[in-house]
Amino acid sequence: MALDTPVTRRVSARTHREVWALGDYAALADEVLAPLGPTLVFASGIRRGDRVLDVGAGTGNAALAAARAGAHVVASDLTPELLRRAQHRAAAAGLKLGWREANAEALPFGFGEFDVVLSAIGAMFAPRHQRTADELARVCRRGGKISVLSWTPDGFYGQLLSTIRPHRPTLPKDAPQEVWWGQEEYINDLFSDHVSDIRTQRGLLEVDRFDHPKECADYFKDCYGPVINAYRNIGDDPERVARLDAELTELSDEYLKDGVMKWEYLIFTARRR
Repeated sequence: MALDTPVTRRVSARTHREVWALGDYAALADEVLAPLGPTLVFASGIRRGDRVLDVGAGTGNAALAAARAGAHVVASDLTPELLRRAQHRAAAAGLKLGWREANAEALPFGFGEFDVVLSAIGAMFAPRHQRTADELARVCRRGGKISVLSWTPDGFYGQLLSTIRPHRPTLPKDAPQEVWWGQEEYINDLFSDHVSDIRTQRGLLEVDRFDHPKECADYFKDCYGPVINAYRNIGDDPERVARLDAELTELSDEYLKDGVMKWEYLIFTARRR
C-alpha cells in the first residue's frame, strides 16, 4: 500500500502555489506540453454531456480538450495564475468551462459528482499521494472513469525532476517522489481500494522545440517553477550552480536526437467501483 508520511504534512499548499507561480509555466504548458491534454482526453473516452473534473488543470490543456469533445467541464488548480491563463484560452476558443481554485488533496466537490476525473501531469505533484488518489476517487461516480497522465521516472522529465530534487528546499528528503505516479505498480496501488478495470499505457511526447541541449536546460531555468526553486536555493554557491547546469545540459543532450526529444509518460485509466 502506498502511504503518506508525516513529513508530507509540512509541505503546505501555499508553498506549492508559490513554486508553480515562479517563472512562466504557462509558456511551457502552451508551447510544449499542449498535446498531452488531448491525448489524455482521447484515452479517457470522454463523451458529449459527460461531467468532467480536471484536477491540477494548469493552463487547461486537458480541460479545453474535454470541452471541445462536448463535456461539461470544471477545471481546478491550486495556482490562480495558471487558472487565469486557462480562462483566457477558453474565452479565445469560445469554450465554456467552470473554474475552481482547489487543492487536489481536499477537493471542494461532493461524492460522485463527476462522470470522469482527469489529471494531466497535475495530481502527481501533490505531496500526499494517497490522499490525492482518494480524493480523485471520491468525487468520481460509481462506474465513472479516473484517468491520470504522469511522467515516468525513467523518461526525460522524470530524470529532470530527480536531478533537481536534492536542490529544492521545499521538498523534505523523505517526501514521496512525484515520478512514482509514473510507475504502473505504484499508481495501481494508490487506487486499488477504489477501482476496477485498470489499464495503463506508456507514450512519448515528441518535442522539436530545441536545437541544442543548453537551449533546453536554459528554457527550464527560465520557465519552470521547480527548476527556478532549485536554483534559488543554491544561488550563493557557484560550484553547485555550475554542477546543476552541467547535469541539466547533459541530460538534455542524452534525449535530444536530430532536433527531437521524446519525453515518456504513463496513462492510467480505471473504473470507479
